[in-house]
Parts: sequence; structure tokens; C-alpha cells
Amino acid sequence: MSTLEIRDLQVAVEDKQILRGVNLTVKAGETHAIMGPNGSGKSTLAYAVAGHPKYTITGGQVLLDGVDILELSVDERARAGLFLAMQYPVEVPGVSVSNFLRSAVTAARGEAPKLREFAKDLKAGMDALSIDASFAQRNLNEGFSGGEKKRHEILQMELLKPKIAVLDETDSGLDVDALRVVSEGVNRFRASGETGVLLITHYTRILRYVKPDFVHVFAGGRIVEEGGPELADKLEAEGYEAYTKASA
Repeated sequence: MSTLEIRDLQVAVEDKQILRGVNLTVKAGETHAIMGPNGSGKSTLAYAVAGHPKYTITGGQVLLDGVDILELSVDERARAGLFLAMQYPVEVPGVSVSNFLRSAVTAARGEAPKLREFAKDLKAGMDALSIDASFAQRNLNEGFSGGEKKRHEILQMELLKPKIAVLDETDSGLDVDALRVVSEGVNRFRASGETGVLLITHYTRILRYVKPDFVHVFAGGRIVEEGGPELADKLEAEGYEAYTKASA
């Protein structure tokens, strides 16, 4: 069973320190929610773990099954079993959704899936996410609505079957129907109990559909409080002001 261990992680952007010692362990079968106000460092954590070059690691370790992935390239981290669903997925003109997803699965597995098998899996995934069949031939994220982009991220996750999935504000920009469909996709992914989920969000609305085992409050580049699902209810009622004042 896989484990992601973040140990005293410190991250800077353009010489400005953002993360100031983050400690967090996500095990297979667990769902962790990270909540906090804008600017608290939540997305920095996601992108630093994934290997975005904008973020400079100034201290700490990130271990996936005992291997420090900070020493790996972005693609090596993905092949090791780490997945990031981005808050703002980029457009890739000229590359169809179908071709992108088959290439991604090939890279993750180290061999190309049989075309018939892949087509079957792709159709099943799209049907489950209420995605029209024509979607597969569209250019990746080009002209996609916010809901279409997020559904595609979940489709990608379900096809890749990573060990640990980091979902960066997957609920942002979604209407109620899209939020429900995307949440059902996350729940399908974690149903096996063989994967871990780190869900980053501002709001509790997605947590009504995706029930976390643990909730962590982020402020000032650190985790400042931890608890169970009841902590999300407290944040909904009281907000983040007490935490932002304490970390200022």
C-alpha cells in the first residue's frame, strides 16, 4: 500500500518563502482535505510536490513509498504514481483528448495499451462522467468550459490509476451538477482503497460529496490545525480569520 510523506517541506518562489515547514502523510485508502484562505500556500504545495520549475525547494523531503521524489523529474514523478489535477489546466492546440490520454497511459505504464482496450476504457470513463463522445476528438482543453476541463482531469486520473492523486481546487468554477459528477468520479477512484487522495479546496461544498478522513488547515505556509471531517464544519461556520491572524 502506497504512502506519500511530506517532511518539513520548505518552498520559495522568486526568493520569497511560501511554505515554511509542511509535514503531512497520506496513505492509500485515505482522503485528506487541505483548506485555507487565498495565499496560504495550498497550491504551492501541490505544484512543488508535482515538480513545477517555478517553485524552489529550500528544505525538506517528499517521499513516495520511501523514494524522495524531489530528486525526480516531473515525468518520473508521474510514472512513480503521482498525479496532479490542476486548478487551471492548459490548452494544447492540435492534440486531441483521445491522443493525449492514450499517450499519458502509455507513458505511465511503459507500454501502449491495446487500441480496442483503450477505446473501451475511454468510453466507459466518459460515460461515467457524462461526457459526450465527440469530446474525445476535441483539442485538449481548447475552448473547454470550466466543467469540461475538470471532468477531463478526473477522466485522466481514472485512466492513469495513480498511487496518490493531488487535486488542486477541482471544485472551482463548477456548477452544482458538474460538482456532483466530478465528485462521483473522485469517489470511484478512491473506492478500491488502494490509492490516496489529497484534496485542496477553499470551500466545504465538495466535502459534502467527497468525505475526507482528515482535514488540515493551511495558513502562512504551514498546517496550523488538523482534525476529522468536523473541522470542515467549523471552518464553514467560523471562516479562516482566527488562523490568518495567528499566522501573521
